Amino acid sequence: MWFKNLLLYRLHGAPEIDHATFDNVLADHAAVALGSADARRLGWTPPAGRAGGGQYVHETQGHRLLSALRQERLLPAAVVREDVDERVADIEQAEGRKVTRKEKTALKEEVTEALLPQAFIRRQKIDLWWDTRRGLLGINAASRARADEILDLLRETLGSLKVTPLTAQTLPIRAMTEWLGDPGSRPADMVLGDQVELKAKGDDGVLRARQVDLDGDDIQQLLESGRQASKLALGIDGRLQFVLTDELALKSLRFGDALIEEADHADDGDDALARLETDFILMAQALAEDAERLLEWLGGEARTGDAV
Repeated sequence: MWFKNLLLYRLHGAPEIDHATFDNVLADHAAVALGSADARRLGWTPPAGRAGGGQYVHETQGHRLLSALRQERLLPAAVVREDVDERVADIEQAEGRKVTRKEKTALKEEVTEALLPQAFIRRQKIDLWWDTRRGLLGINAASRARADEILDLLRETLGSLKVTPLTAQTLPIRAMTEWLGDPGSRPADMVLGDQVELKAKGDDGVLRARQVDLDGDDIQQLLESGRQASKLALGIDGRLQFVLTDELALKSLRFGDALIEEADHADDGDDALARLETDFILMAQALAEDAERLLEWLGGEARTGDAV
């Protein structure tokens, strides 16, 4: 349940909805098994699985946990292309003519429809954290595209929802470059990691480095040549480690040992549901506090941008 990635969004005028009503509307948009002709489907699933007794939302101290189930049939393009090519060759040989582009498109659709029911299904659970007091949404997804799918599902479930990606007064790429090049600019509770991605202003591409001394001469010389930090491994006072991106996304989250130990020592016995809820509230509180701290590092929140 512990998030590995975090994409943050600001809620604008979030609808007021009580726990019981919210659980019911989520159940109305629950995930169902893929039909034989379905390429993909997305719906809500109980975060705790069978242990949750059918609960679609867990809420404590203003923090809500939701989970979406994404199902997708895996049909490699190469498999479809091979079948289409064989059919095209058979037609051209039998009829002594070239198959048109329109006919090839129709054949591709026919092959896809025939092979889809046989394709393997990939299932992915994607968790969403909703901080109702701060008006924040956090999605455990590695890409904006995947997070947008979850937001669209939430809009469909609630009828409407206005959110914008969380933004800061100072662009992350500018702040990360300054922190990397000038140790004196780093906040007192910032811990510099050992991973960086440097972008060039021209066409020199991207340089990625892991397990390196970011204060070493090699990195500093690259900064002096004009490169900027588009990703940077950071930590917040031992509580959280992550890779910050130029889109204000947090990747490769690692929670501090003290927090994990607190979760491990919680008296929840063998109750899987109690364990999930304990882990969630500890994680949610840490993420909320650290998101606020990160915004402070970046000069505060920027209230601009169009809703997505």
